[in-house]
Amino acid sequence: MNISIVIPLLNEQESLNELYNWIAKVMQSNSFSYEIIFIDDGSTDHSWNTILQLSKKDEHVKGIRFLKNFGKSQALHAGFKVAKAEVVITMDADLQDSPEEIPELYNRITKEGFDLVSGWKKKRYDSVIAKNLPSKLFNAAARKTSGVKLHDFNCGLKAYKNDVVKNIDVHGEMHRYIPVLAKNAGFNKIGEKVVVHQARKYGKTKFGMSRFINGFLDLITIWFMSRFGKRPMHFFGLIGTSLFIIGFCFSLYLGIDKLFIETKGRLIAQRPEFYIALTSMILGTQFFLAGFLGEIMLISKRDKERYHIAEKVHL
Repeated sequence: MNISIVIPLLNEQESLNELYNWIAKVMQSNSFSYEIIFIDDGSTDHSWNTILQLSKKDEHVKGIRFLKNFGKSQALHAGFKVAKAEVVITMDADLQDSPEEIPELYNRITKEGFDLVSGWKKKRYDSVIAKNLPSKLFNAAARKTSGVKLHDFNCGLKAYKNDVVKNIDVHGEMHRYIPVLAKNAGFNKIGEKVVVHQARKYGKTKFGMSRFINGFLDLITIWFMSRFGKRPMHFFGLIGTSLFIIGFCFSLYLGIDKLFIETKGRLIAQRPEFYIALTSMILGTQFFLAGFLGEIMLISKRDKERYHIAEKVHL
């Protein structure tokens, strides 16, 4: 199979038929073998009924319905898990991503050897203040922190080798950082393609300003995980040991001073060095224990289902 198209969605009933027809037209005109995997992330409208109707008339259409809204990352994880084609394309269901981009994205993976190609919505039709400016700041911070030189990390339109989606763990809100996850997993050939951004035709966006705040918090998380996720003791243990040594040195100084130098001076508990020593040693111990517990959690980690599937169709 040439292409698996993975489409997470939430309350996009109005756009699904039009999106399906558009994708089918592009796939057939290019003679691709393909599957379209819709992941209904707990929609409260009739999105799932529309997916069922499409699946009845076309076996290329497959679907997964979550019991409730678990988030885009979980939806992508479920789609990646069942995708079978050599190239996996992700796109949003709101018609802002154009299926006409798919053939070139496919060629970039199969003919130019990229592991991942991310779309870049260079010209956007969103609000400048509410979305464009925060998006530019967010992407600049992501580039600086991760070292992945992309202009648009959050573009839903991306193409992947199948090996990539099978070897990355998309969880929480990490869908924004899939290129970074891919790089951390060892897939270094990451490219970018300017894609057409279309104005939203139906409904309204599901994301507000909070996604940028969450995005920056997730960026800190992924920076930490990429460097110390496999060895938390290297981070917490170093800080803890350093603080403990500082506290111990102050304690040693106070002890020597009290026993041999100023034996009749102030009580140790009345001196500021005592509280510096006590605080440093307590914090050092806590940091060291945090690193130790992190190592234990890694050793005992087991895969857990992060979402619950209510129904599947053609899967």
